[in-house]
Amino acid sequence: MNYKDYYAVLGVPKNAPEKEIKSAYRRLARKWHPDANLDNSKAAEEKFKDIQEAYEVLGDPEKRRKYDVLGSDWQQAAQQADQQRRYRSQAGDATFDFGGAGAPSGFSDFFDMFFSGIGRRQTSQTAGPFARRGQDLETTIELGLRDAYDGGKKSVSLKLEDACRRCHGTGTDSGRICPVCHGTGHILASKKFDVTIPKGIGDGQRIRLTGQGGAGTNGGPNGDLFLIVNLQEDPTYKRKGEDLYVDLPVSIYDLILGADVKVPTMAGQVSMTIPAGTQNHRTLRLAGKGMPKVKGTGAGDQYVRLIGQLPTNLSEKEKKLFKELASLRNGKK
Repeated sequence: MNYKDYYAVLGVPKNAPEKEIKSAYRRLARKWHPDANLDNSKAAEEKFKDIQEAYEVLGDPEKRRKYDVLGSDWQQAAQQADQQRRYRSQAGDATFDFGGAGAPSGFSDFFDMFFSGIGRRQTSQTAGPFARRGQDLETTIELGLRDAYDGGKKSVSLKLEDACRRCHGTGTDSGRICPVCHGTGHILASKKFDVTIPKGIGDGQRIRLTGQGGAGTNGGPNGDLFLIVNLQEDPTYKRKGEDLYVDLPVSIYDLILGADVKVPTMAGQVSMTIPAGTQNHRTLRLAGKGMPKVKGTGAGDQYVRLIGQLPTNLSEKEKKLFKELASLRNGKK
């Protein structure tokens, strides 16, 4: 039985935080899932099983501590565990679930030796396995700025991992690798959700769907599904926190003489006064016209940058008037 370096399998250092381990698992699981590698399914299946096994240990704080403690002493610990299970198997009034290759866990001998409840005593009535909560899942949801501003209900379809219905998440069917999930215990399934979008939600924030995550095992509850918001760029507005920024083309006459102009906002057009003598690219503020605040009341502000537009295709009369203005400005008249 060979020692398995689970950290190397996931490509993370031994001091990696839980978030980094989870991120590495998600990335590798997507890359090596058998359904995504139909041209090389056998190799992908083995790689995927190693990735699942590594995360099963490193993603569980208790199992990770046990794994880290074993370290270089894993062979001695394995011998002791093997002797212990041989001794226990001699008891005449009980049976034991030792795991191992082909066992319901679907993992390696090394995993089953240390992490699959080896030597768990069962009564002659064969007590059922422990219920276990399903894993929390994360995926992204694409939202436009208007979706984030308005909030409310949105129907989304996502492809998520779900427990295989044929083997009920065990990875084996009648003592053999499940032909549907290829021994992984999970399949990719399309699911449709009605999601409530909080008004003002920002890029990278999460929406929690309780009980919509990974399927529980042995009657355990489902985990939760977390939707990470990926806010798409808007052609009109730039968002910074709760504030919005927009460029407004105006004529140079409006900048020089002042004017009341219409400005687009997420709530519709509003009037704004440009003071006379305003410099090009000056930014004016519209209070309370930004994004709604997710927590609390009110909204951010909208900042309007004025972009002066020079007149083109001047007539001879216009050119003459501009020359006269230039002469006046330069004090020649």
